[in-house]
Amino acid sequence: MATRPDVIVGLDIGTTKIAVIVAQRAPGGKLDIIGIGTHPSKGLRKGVVINIEETVISIQHAVEEAELMAGCEVTNVYAGIAGAHIKGFNSHGIVAIKNKEVTTKDVERVIDAARAVAIPMDREILHILPQEYVVDEQDGIREPLGMSGVRLEAKVHIVTGSVASAQNIVKSANRVGLTVADIVLEPIASAEAVLSPEEKELGVAMVDIGGGTTDITVFHAGAIKHTASLPLGGNHLTNDVAAGLRTPAVAAEDIKRRYGSALANIVQAGETIEVPSTGGREPRIVPRQFLAEI
Repeated sequence: MATRPDVIVGLDIGTTKIAVIVAQRAPGGKLDIIGIGTHPSKGLRKGVVINIEETVISIQHAVEEAELMAGCEVTNVYAGIAGAHIKGFNSHGIVAIKNKEVTTKDVERVIDAARAVAIPMDREILHILPQEYVVDEQDGIREPLGMSGVRLEAKVHIVTGSVASAQNIVKSANRVGLTVADIVLEPIASAEAVLSPEEKELGVAMVDIGGGTTDITVFHAGAIKHTASLPLGGNHLTNDVAAGLRTPAVAAEDIKRRYGSALANIVQAGETIEVPSTGGREPRIVPRQFLAEI
Protein backbone atom coordinates (compact mmCIF):
# COMPACT_ATOMS: atom_id res chain seq x y z
CA MET A 1 0.00 0.00 0.00
CA ALA A 2 1.50 3.35 -1.07
CA THR A 3 1.27 6.75 0.58
CA ARG A 4 -2.01 8.46 -0.44
CA PRO A 5 -1.53 10.71 -3.51
CA ASP A 6 -2.75 13.80 -1.59
CA VAL A 7 -0.13 13.26 1.12
CA ILE A 8 3.51 14.49 1.11
CA VAL A 9 6.04 13.22 3.65
CA GLY A 10 9.32 14.85 4.68
CA LEU A 11 12.12 12.93 6.42
CA ASP A 12 14.85 14.89 8.23
CA ILE A 13 17.74 12.64 9.25
CA GLY A 14 19.58 14.84 11.74
CA THR A 15 22.58 14.36 14.01
CA THR A 16 20.54 14.56 17.23
CA LYS A 17 17.06 13.58 16.07
CA ILE A 18 15.12 12.03 13.20
CA ALA A 19 11.98 13.98 12.29
CA VAL A 20 9.11 12.92 10.02
CA ILE A 21 6.35 15.29 8.94
CA VAL A 22 3.18 14.27 7.06
CA ALA A 23 1.27 16.95 5.14
CA GLN A 24 -1.97 16.77 3.20
CA ARG A 25 -2.63 18.91 0.12
CA ALA A 26 -5.43 21.39 0.78
CA PRO A 27 -7.38 23.55 -1.70
CA GLY A 28 -5.47 26.56 -3.03
CA GLY A 29 -2.11 24.77 -3.02
CA LYS A 30 -1.74 24.93 0.77
CA LEU A 31 -0.53 22.09 2.97
CA ASP A 32 -2.11 20.93 6.24
CA ILE A 33 0.23 19.18 8.69
CA ILE A 34 -1.53 15.99 9.82
CA GLY A 35 1.29 14.04 11.46
CA ILE A 36 4.66 14.57 13.16
CA GLY A 37 7.08 11.98 14.53
CA THR A 38 10.49 12.44 16.15
CA HIS A 39 13.04 10.10 17.71
CA PRO A 40 16.55 10.61 19.08
CA SER A 41 19.21 9.89 16.46
CA LYS A 42 22.30 7.87 17.34
CA GLY A 43 23.66 6.76 13.95
CA LEU A 44 24.97 10.09 12.64
CA ARG A 45 27.93 12.34 13.21
CA LYS A 46 28.12 15.87 11.81
CA GLY A 47 25.05 15.21 9.66
CA VAL A 48 26.48 12.07 8.00
CA VAL A 49 25.29 8.48 8.55
CA ILE A 50 28.02 6.47 10.35
CA ASN A 51 25.85 3.61 11.62
CA ILE A 52 23.07 2.38 9.33
CA GLU A 53 21.55 -0.03 11.91
CA GLU A 54 21.09 2.71 14.52
CA THR A 55 19.75 5.14 11.89
CA VAL A 56 17.22 2.57 10.61
CA ILE A 57 15.85 1.96 14.15
CA SER A 58 15.47 5.73 14.76
CA ILE A 59 13.72 6.28 11.39
CA GLN A 60 11.37 3.35 12.12
CA HIS A 61 10.28 4.87 15.47
CA ALA A 62 9.81 8.38 14.01
CA VAL A 63 7.78 7.05 11.05
CA GLU A 64 5.54 4.94 13.30
CA GLU A 65 4.81 7.97 15.51
CA ALA A 66 3.95 10.12 12.45
CA GLU A 67 1.76 7.36 10.94
CA LEU A 68 -0.15 7.01 14.22
CA MET A 69 -0.88 10.75 14.35
CA ALA A 70 -1.70 11.05 10.63
CA GLY A 71 -3.78 7.87 10.49
CA CYS A 72 -2.22 6.72 7.23
CA GLU A 73 0.66 4.56 6.05
CA VAL A 74 3.90 6.23 4.94
CA THR A 75 5.87 4.68 2.05
CA ASN A 76 7.18 7.61 -0.06
CA VAL A 77 9.34 10.35 1.48
CA TYR A 78 11.39 13.39 0.52
CA ALA A 79 14.64 13.04 2.48
CA GLY A 80 16.82 15.94 3.61
CA ILE A 81 20.60 15.95 3.24
CA ALA A 82 23.20 18.10 5.02
CA GLY A 83 26.75 17.84 6.31
CA ALA A 84 30.18 19.29 5.63
CA HIS A 85 30.41 17.29 2.36
CA ILE A 86 27.85 19.66 0.77
CA LYS A 87 29.46 22.17 -1.59
CA GLY A 88 27.70 24.96 -3.45
CA PHE A 89 29.10 27.11 -6.27
CA ASN A 90 27.84 29.51 -8.94
CA SER A 91 27.96 28.72 -12.66
CA HIS A 92 27.06 30.38 -15.94
CA GLY A 93 25.71 29.06 -19.27
CA ILE A 94 25.14 30.72 -22.70
CA VAL A 95 23.19 29.44 -25.74
CA ALA A 96 21.81 30.86 -28.98
CA ILE A 97 18.02 31.27 -29.01
CA LYS A 98 16.72 28.97 -31.79
CA ASN A 99 13.76 30.86 -33.28
CA LYS A 100 14.40 34.36 -31.93
CA GLU A 101 11.91 33.63 -29.10
CA VAL A 102 12.77 31.84 -25.84
CA THR A 103 11.07 28.44 -25.56
CA THR A 104 11.16 25.76 -22.84
CA LYS A 105 13.76 23.89 -24.93
CA ASP A 106 16.05 26.97 -24.91
CA VAL A 107 15.78 27.22 -21.12
CA GLU A 108 16.62 23.49 -20.77
CA ARG A 109 19.64 23.91 -23.09
CA VAL A 110 21.01 26.93 -21.20
CA ILE A 111 20.65 25.13 -17.84
CA ASP A 112 22.50 22.14 -19.37
CA ALA A 113 25.25 24.52 -20.52
CA ALA A 114 25.53 25.96 -16.99
CA ARG A 115 25.77 22.50 -15.42
CA ALA A 116 28.60 21.44 -17.77
CA VAL A 117 31.28 21.69 -15.08
CA ALA A 118 33.86 19.09 -14.04
CA ILE A 119 32.65 17.27 -10.92
CA PRO A 120 34.71 14.54 -9.18
CA MET A 121 33.45 10.94 -9.50
CA ASP A 122 32.61 10.70 -5.78
CA ARG A 123 30.23 13.70 -5.95
CA GLU A 124 26.83 14.27 -7.54
CA ILE A 125 24.70 17.31 -8.37
CA LEU A 126 21.80 17.63 -5.91
CA HIS A 127 20.26 20.90 -7.16
CA ILE A 128 20.64 23.37 -10.01
CA LEU A 129 18.99 26.59 -8.80
CA PRO A 130 18.49 29.36 -11.41
CA GLN A 131 19.45 32.81 -10.07
CA GLU A 132 18.66 34.94 -13.12
CA TYR A 133 18.51 34.87 -16.91
CA VAL A 134 20.02 37.36 -19.36
CA VAL A 135 18.50 37.90 -22.83
CA ASP A 136 20.71 39.99 -25.16
CA GLU A 137 22.41 41.97 -22.33
CA GLN A 138 19.06 42.48 -20.52
CA ASP A 139 19.78 41.03 -17.08
CA GLY A 140 17.69 40.38 -13.95
CA ILE A 141 15.11 38.27 -15.82
CA ARG A 142 13.33 35.69 -13.62
CA GLU A 143 11.24 34.01 -16.32
CA PRO A 144 12.58 34.31 -19.89
CA LEU A 145 9.87 32.25 -21.67
CA GLY A 146 8.38 34.04 -24.68
CA MET A 147 10.97 36.84 -24.72
CA SER A 148 12.54 37.88 -28.03
CA GLY A 149 16.30 37.80 -28.54
CA VAL A 150 19.25 35.93 -30.05
CA ARG A 151 21.33 35.02 -26.98
CA LEU A 152 20.18 33.48 -23.67
CA GLU A 153 22.37 33.30 -20.58
CA ALA A 154 21.63 31.61 -17.24
CA LYS A 155 23.30 32.24 -13.90
CA VAL A 156 22.76 29.29 -11.58
CA HIS A 157 23.78 27.99 -8.16
CA ILE A 158 24.84 24.33 -8.24
CA VAL A 159 24.75 22.23 -5.06
CA THR A 160 26.80 19.01 -4.95
CA GLY A 161 27.13 16.33 -2.31
CA SER A 162 28.98 13.10 -1.62
CA VAL A 163 27.51 10.16 -3.56
CA ALA A 164 28.16 7.82 -0.61
CA SER A 165 26.37 10.10 1.90
CA ALA A 166 23.31 10.34 -0.35
CA GLN A 167 23.33 6.57 -0.91
CA ASN A 168 23.50 5.89 2.84
CA ILE A 169 20.46 8.11 3.43
CA VAL A 170 18.52 6.28 0.70
CA LYS A 171 19.72 2.90 1.98
CA SER A 172 18.64 3.70 5.57
CA ALA A 173 15.17 4.75 4.35
CA ASN A 174 14.86 1.68 2.08
CA ARG A 175 15.65 -0.63 5.02
CA VAL A 176 12.54 0.74 6.78
CA GLY A 177 10.45 0.06 3.66
CA LEU A 178 10.43 3.68 2.48
CA THR A 179 10.96 4.86 -1.09
CA VAL A 180 12.90 8.13 -1.40
CA ALA A 181 11.11 10.26 -4.00
CA ASP A 182 13.87 12.87 -3.94
CA ILE A 183 16.75 14.20 -1.84
CA VAL A 184 16.52 17.87 -0.82
CA LEU A 185 19.24 20.05 0.67
CA GLU A 186 18.20 20.75 4.28
CA PRO A 187 18.81 24.54 4.30
CA ILE A 188 16.72 24.96 1.12
CA ALA A 189 13.83 23.14 2.80
CA SER A 190 14.32 25.25 5.96
CA ALA A 191 14.31 28.45 3.88
CA GLU A 192 11.03 27.43 2.22
CA ALA A 193 9.54 26.96 5.69
CA VAL A 194 10.69 30.16 7.42
CA LEU A 195 11.59 32.89 4.89
CA SER A 196 9.14 35.26 3.23
CA PRO A 197 9.48 36.31 -0.44
CA GLU A 198 10.28 39.87 0.78
CA GLU A 199 13.21 38.63 2.87
CA LYS A 200 14.62 36.66 -0.07
CA GLU A 201 14.23 39.72 -2.29
CA LEU A 202 15.96 42.18 0.07
CA GLY A 203 18.73 39.76 0.99
CA VAL A 204 18.95 37.44 3.96
CA ALA A 205 21.28 34.82 5.42
CA MET A 206 19.44 31.89 6.96
CA VAL A 207 21.50 30.07 9.59
CA ASP A 208 20.11 26.70 10.70
CA ILE A 209 21.99 25.46 13.77
CA GLY A 210 21.51 21.71 14.20
CA GLY A 211 23.07 19.23 16.59
CA GLY A 212 26.13 18.40 14.48
CA THR A 213 26.07 20.88 11.58
CA THR A 214 25.19 24.51 10.91
CA ASP A 215 23.65 25.13 7.49
CA ILE A 216 23.80 28.55 5.85
CA THR A 217 21.87 29.82 2.83
CA VAL A 218 22.29 33.35 1.48
CA PHE A 219 19.48 34.86 -0.63
CA HIS A 220 19.52 38.08 -2.64
CA ALA A 221 17.15 39.39 -5.31
CA GLY A 222 14.94 36.34 -4.69
CA ALA A 223 17.63 33.77 -5.55
CA ILE A 224 20.14 31.63 -3.68
CA LYS A 225 23.63 33.14 -3.98
CA HIS A 226 25.55 30.94 -1.54
CA THR A 227 25.13 27.72 0.45
CA ALA A 228 27.45 26.26 3.08
CA SER A 229 27.39 23.54 5.71
CA LEU A 230 29.74 23.81 8.68
CA PRO A 231 30.61 20.76 10.82
CA LEU A 232 29.68 22.62 14.02
CA GLY A 233 26.44 22.52 15.98
CA GLY A 234 24.66 22.39 19.32
CA ASN A 235 26.53 19.24 20.38
CA HIS A 236 29.79 21.22 20.39
CA LEU A 237 28.23 23.74 22.81
CA THR A 238 27.07 20.89 25.05
CA ASN A 239 30.55 19.34 25.06
CA ASP A 240 32.11 22.71 25.95
CA VAL A 241 29.62 23.18 28.81
CA ALA A 242 30.31 19.63 30.07
CA ALA A 243 34.07 20.28 30.06
CA GLY A 244 33.85 23.82 31.46
CA LEU A 245 31.45 22.96 34.30
CA ARG A 246 32.90 19.44 34.83
CA THR A 247 29.48 17.81 34.59
CA PRO A 248 28.11 14.80 32.61
CA ALA A 249 27.02 15.47 29.00
CA VAL A 250 23.33 14.71 29.79
CA ALA A 251 23.35 17.30 32.59
CA ALA A 252 25.24 19.78 30.35
CA GLU A 253 22.55 19.46 27.65
CA ASP A 254 19.81 20.11 30.23
CA ILE A 255 21.66 23.13 31.69
CA LYS A 256 22.27 24.52 28.17
CA ARG A 257 18.58 24.26 27.25
CA ARG A 258 17.25 25.68 30.54
CA TYR A 259 19.78 28.38 31.43
CA GLY A 260 21.90 28.89 28.30
CA SER A 261 22.62 32.38 26.98
CA ALA A 262 25.19 33.40 24.38
CA LEU A 263 25.49 36.91 25.87
CA ALA A 264 27.03 37.13 29.35
CA ASN A 265 26.03 40.81 29.75
CA ILE A 266 22.26 40.09 29.70
CA VAL A 267 22.54 37.61 32.59
CA GLN A 268 21.84 39.20 35.99
CA ALA A 269 24.90 39.29 38.25
CA GLY A 270 23.41 37.37 41.19
CA GLU A 271 21.86 34.49 39.20
CA THR A 272 23.16 31.00 40.03
CA ILE A 273 22.57 27.48 38.70
CA GLU A 274 22.94 24.05 40.28
CA VAL A 275 25.48 21.87 38.46
CA PRO A 276 25.51 18.08 39.03
CA SER A 277 28.98 16.69 39.76
CA THR A 278 30.49 13.41 38.56
CA GLY A 279 31.35 10.37 40.66
CA GLY A 280 28.42 10.81 43.07
CA ARG A 281 29.74 14.07 44.53
CA GLU A 282 27.48 16.85 45.77
CA PRO A 283 26.09 19.26 43.15
CA ARG A 284 27.78 22.68 42.97
CA ILE A 285 26.30 26.17 42.77
CA VAL A 286 27.82 28.15 39.87
CA PRO A 287 27.11 31.74 38.66
CA ARG A 288 24.92 31.65 35.51
CA GLN A 289 27.26 34.25 34.02
CA PHE A 290 30.02 31.60 33.93
CA LEU A 291 27.78 29.38 31.77
CA ALA A 292 27.09 32.29 29.39
CA GLU A 293 30.82 33.00 29.08
CA ILE A 294 31.41 29.36 28.00
